[in-house]
Amino acid sequence: MSNILVIDDDHMIRVIIQRALQNQGHQVTVAANGQEGIEQAGKIQPALIVCDWMMPLVDGLAVCRWVKTNPDLATTFFILLTSRGDVADRIQGLNTGADDFLPKPINLAELQARVQAGLRLHELSQDLQTQKQLLEAELAEAAAYVQALLPVPLSGKVNIESRFLPSRQLGGDCFDYFWLDSECLALYVLDVSGHGLGAALPSILVMNSLRSRSLPAVDFYQPEQVLSALNTQYQMSSQNEKYFTIWYGVYRLSDRLLTYASAGHPPAVLIMPTSEAIPEVVQLKTPCLPIGMLDEVTFISDRQVIPKDSTLYIFSDGIYELSVDESQIWGLQAFVDLLAKSDCTLSLDIILDKVQTLSQVESFNDDLSLLRVQFKA
Repeated sequence: MSNILVIDDDHMIRVIIQRALQNQGHQVTVAANGQEGIEQAGKIQPALIVCDWMMPLVDGLAVCRWVKTNPDLATTFFILLTSRGDVADRIQGLNTGADDFLPKPINLAELQARVQAGLRLHELSQDLQTQKQLLEAELAEAAAYVQALLPVPLSGKVNIESRFLPSRQLGGDCFDYFWLDSECLALYVLDVSGHGLGAALPSILVMNSLRSRSLPAVDFYQPEQVLSALNTQYQMSSQNEKYFTIWYGVYRLSDRLLTYASAGHPPAVLIMPTSEAIPEVVQLKTPCLPIGMLDEVTFISDRQVIPKDSTLYIFSDGIYELSVDESQIWGLQAFVDLLAKSDCTLSLDIILDKVQTLSQVESFNDDLSLLRVQFKA
């Protein structure tokens, strides 16, 4: 038995429709006007609504608009009763959210047939809604798993904190940092092309390869070897056409030397204190294509001595590739300028707020990773 709501300001039409649908075995509730119909719809949450278009005060379009914006009535099928036959009127009704139309005067056999068809679609919509909720629950569980894989903040001679903001529940960004031995710290940020589960799975595979040091014949102290091995193992032709960018570095405590290499990834930004009020800013990057695009690529490393009390920012492009308008992107240089002017003791949340304020965007539309590495004396 389906629960149906009939809304019409004509008493006789309400009675006729109610009896016709009750004869089909449905439970029918009636309302004498649009406002009463809205109140009843909120209470009983019907599977289907039959509603007159032309009513005083609150007409059928207003009722339809309210129903279609109510999350509790997302699958309710809405039939609009109308004596209007113009195509423009039907377009207006469809644009408002009506699922079907029934012309006046009402043909009861047609009414019953359209109601049965609408109820079948309602049942299908409910099944789809249930499947969607199950999928969202599974994605949330997967997202929690990915979050659990990310490293906790590091403190000591090197302090590291991070932020990870996927554009969806799952994203293609990933990062990690771990001690290769008591002297050398490895750290990286990678960004798999695309979004969602299809991007998250490759990023987890790469993280596991690096964390377990399972890449064959690789010296993990040498960034160019790491990138070369990743390029060999993760060619996009065998990874569902997914490629990724990465910045990988190894910092040695004894001589404060950072060896690094990048593959299509944004530069890391090193901010070094000076005797002047303005700090020195260096962008650390080596030129090369992203991982997986071509199988024969030569990767190179570079080196940078890190002065004491310096700060290194490593990030994905989602933090600066922000659309200010249809023709303008906020851009990398604007972000580097922001970092140069910001106090390195500011929280990463405040930095992200500043990014949104300066770029004039309400939310980040791409996966975003941000690491701040502070090198103590």
